[in-house]
Amino acid sequence: MTTTEAPTDATTGATPDDDPVDPKAQQKADAVALKNLMRPVAWNLTLGRLLAVVSAGLAVVPYVALVQIGDLLLAAARTGTGVDGDEVDRWLRILLIAFALRLAVYFLALLITHLADIKLGHLIRGRMVQRFSRVPLVWFTSTNSGRVRKALQDDIGTIHNLIAHRPVEATNAIVMPVALMVYAFVIDWRLGLLAIATLPLYVAAMALSMRGMGAKTVQMDAKLGVVSARMVEFVTGITVVKAFGRVGRAHGAYQDAAEEFQSFYYDWVRPLITVSALGNSLLAVPLILLVNIGGGAWMVDRGWVTAADVLATSLIALLIPYGLEVLMNSMWAQQMAGASARRLTDLLETPILPDTSEQLTPNGHDVVFDGVSYSYRTGTDAELALDDVSFTLREGTITALIGPSGSGKSTIATLLARFDDPLRGRIRIGGVPIDRIGELYAHVGFVLQDPQLPSISIRDNIALGRPDATDEQVREAARTARILDEIEALPGGFDTVYGADTGLSGGQAQRIAIARAILVDAPVLILDEATALTDPESQHQIQQALSDLARGKTVLLIGHRAEVVAGADQIVLVDHGRVVATGTHDQLRDHPGYAHLWTSTTAPANRGVDA
Repeated sequence: MTTTEAPTDATTGATPDDDPVDPKAQQKADAVALKNLMRPVAWNLTLGRLLAVVSAGLAVVPYVALVQIGDLLLAAARTGTGVDGDEVDRWLRILLIAFALRLAVYFLALLITHLADIKLGHLIRGRMVQRFSRVPLVWFTSTNSGRVRKALQDDIGTIHNLIAHRPVEATNAIVMPVALMVYAFVIDWRLGLLAIATLPLYVAAMALSMRGMGAKTVQMDAKLGVVSARMVEFVTGITVVKAFGRVGRAHGAYQDAAEEFQSFYYDWVRPLITVSALGNSLLAVPLILLVNIGGGAWMVDRGWVTAADVLATSLIALLIPYGLEVLMNSMWAQQMAGASARRLTDLLETPILPDTSEQLTPNGHDVVFDGVSYSYRTGTDAELALDDVSFTLREGTITALIGPSGSGKSTIATLLARFDDPLRGRIRIGGVPIDRIGELYAHVGFVLQDPQLPSISIRDNIALGRPDATDEQVREAARTARILDEIEALPGGFDTVYGADTGLSGGQAQRIAIARAILVDAPVLILDEATALTDPESQHQIQQALSDLARGKTVLLIGHRAEVVAGADQIVLVDHGRVVATGTHDQLRDHPGYAHLWTSTTAPANRGVDA
C-alpha cells in the first residue's frame, strides 16, 4: 500500500520532540516502568544480591588473617623467639579458603543474575512478537520500525547491564567497603578515621556534580532520540535528496538536532568537570597512601598500633575509590535503563487489533463497505481520512478505485486487508465482518507497489503465505507470474537469498510478489498500482501475470489514472475520503470529477487488468 495518505502522529510514529518532556515526571515514569519490567526476575535478582552480601562479608576474612599473621611475625621479631609456624599456616589456610569461597559465591551470584537477564530478554522478545502480531499493520511506519529495532537491540542491551551486573556489583561495591571500614575501626578507631579521611570531601564534591542528574539524563535521552530520528529521516531519503541537489536543506534538520544536543551537553557538563576532577583527586591513590601510611607511621611510632594494622587499613582505604566508582556507574546505568524500560513498556502497550472468539467462514465473496469512517489520528478533533464510505464489490468482478492523490484509495484498501479497523462502520466479506473471519488472509490477497520481500530464499518468499506448498507448486506459481526462467538463471535458483546473494530489479521483485499471491489463491484480491514503480520493459509481463491472477476473483484495483481502469466492471470515484460516484466508464463519462481525471491523463502505458 502507499503510505503517502497516512499522516505521522502518535499512532504511526511521532518524533521524540513532538511533546514537551517534564524531566521529573519522566524520571518517575522511567522508575515505575523499570520496576514493572523487572518484576518477572525480581526473586532472581534478590538472590543475587544476598549472595553478593555473603561474598562481600567473606572479603573481610583475608584482612583479618593478614593482621593476625603480621602480629605473629612482629611478636616473634620483638621477643627474639621462633615464629609459630602452625598458627601461621592455619591463618594462611583461612585466608586462601575465604578468598576462594568468596570468588565462588561471587561467580554464583553473577551466574544467577545473568540467567535472569537471559530469561527477561526472552520474555520481552516473546511478548513483543505476540504484541506485534496483533498490532495494526498501519502502525509499522519507518519511524516505528526503527523504534522496534532500537528496543530489541539497544534498549534490551542497556537493561542487560542493570540485570546481569548491577545487583551483584553494586551490592558488593556498597557492602564490601562498609564491612572493611567497620573492621578498620575494630582494628583501631584512629586508623579507621584515617581510612575515610578524604571521603566526606569527595562525597560533597560528587553530590554537587550529581545535582539534577536524573532530570538531565531524561533530557539527554530525549534529545538523543531526536538526533536518532533525524538521522534516520536523512539517511532514508538521501538518494532522492542528492538526486535533486537539496543535500543542504535535507541534512539541516539532523544538523540542527545534533547541534542542539551538543550545546545542551556542553552546558551541562562543562561546569561539572572541575568539580568532578577535584573530587576524583581526593581519592587518588598517592593521596590515600600519604594520609594512611604517613598517619599510621606516626601512630606506630607512638606505640598505639602495629605496622600490620597500618598495612591492613591502608589496603582497605584503597578499596573505597573502587566501590564508589562502581556505585556511580551503577547509578548512571539505572538512569539509562529506566529510559530504555519506558520505551520497551510503551512498545509492549502498543494498541492492538481486538480478537474475536467467534471465527466464521464467509458465504461467498461479495465485499461490502458499509458506512466506513477512519482516521489515522486519535481524539475528537482528528481529521477523517475516510468519511461514511459505502459501496459493494460483487463476487468475480473487478472494481476500480480511482481519485486524486490523497483521496483515500489506499486507506480503503488497507482496511479491506485489515491493516487496521474502521473508526465507524463495517466491512463484510460474504456477509461476515472481516474481524470475525478466521484466517482472513486465506480469503484476501494483495499485490502492493512495494513488493516487500524479506531477506530469505526466493522459494520461501513465494511460499510466505502458504509455507506447506510443494516445490512444484512454487515453480508453477513462478511460471504463471512470468518469473520462473529468471529465478532459475540465478546462481542458487530458488535457494537464492534475496538481498544477500543477489538483488532483483523492481519488475522481478514485483513478479515474485505476484507469484506469492498466485500461490495463496485468495478469492478477494487487492491490486495497488502494482506496475507504478516498475520499468516499462517489465510492465507487459506484470500485466499478463496480473490478468491470470485476477481471473475469477473479486478484485479491488487501485489506480491514479482513469484510463488504467476503464475496462473494470465497476468504477468507484473517491475524493477527500468520500465516495462521490459509482458506475461503469460509460456511466461516469460525464461526471465532472471523473472527466477531469480522464482528460488529465496523458501517459499511454498501463492498460487495465483484463476482466
